Amino acid sequence: MRIAFIGSGNMARALGIVWAERGHEVFFGSRDPAKARACAALGPGGIESGSNDQAAAFGEVVVHTVRGVMPSAVLASTAALTGKVLVCINNRAIPKDFAFEPMMGPSLAEALAADVPKARVVKAFNTMAQEVFEHPRATLQGYDVSSFVCGDDAGARQVAVDLSRDAGLNPVDCGPLRAARMLESMGDFIRYMMFGMKHGYFATISVRDIAAANGHRLGGRKAYGA
Repeated sequence: MRIAFIGSGNMARALGIVWAERGHEVFFGSRDPAKARACAALGPGGIESGSNDQAAAFGEVVVHTVRGVMPSAVLASTAALTGKVLVCINNRAIPKDFAFEPMMGPSLAEALAADVPKARVVKAFNTMAQEVFEHPRATLQGYDVSSFVCGDDAGARQVAVDLSRDAGLNPVDCGPLRAARMLESMGDFIRYMMFGMKHGYFATISVRDIAAANGHRLGGRKAYGA
């Protein structure tokens, strides 16, 4: 699969190199082509680099990583993104003392969908740090690190699910794009655990199903209002 990055920051570099190692064709885009070339040079041979517009044209899947700036502000035209899977990995900026305001309005992913309405927007990869991918794929699989995916297009969600598995993560399908509000709040929480509570870059979240209990020794679940 051809995967391109708008922006060549830490997460773009990590995910791009991991996916290139798994056999995908990867392109790093940047407003600074030298930065994109530096990212490409760290991975296996064959990674391409250039401008953000070249990245948008290259990718079947395009990962938007530029925080606080929509594609319409960094591309000459968003037409190249029409019909493509457009992945939002961003979180809000961290405020002083982690005093996040409640997320009452649209998520970053929903804003991205409004900016590029003809793209197939998916939210994913916003709940772990770049450093997690320093581990080999098999190690990550052993830790069962969850990758939460949501989007209104089922086919686009499946692409993000498959790419999560390629990176060694355990994908969790979270349904439509409106769930991005919860996923971005989860991104706020995991960064609070990383930095506010000083667990460090390797703090992650895993969602696991456990076996059903044998019987209802606590009386079983009651309906609301009972």
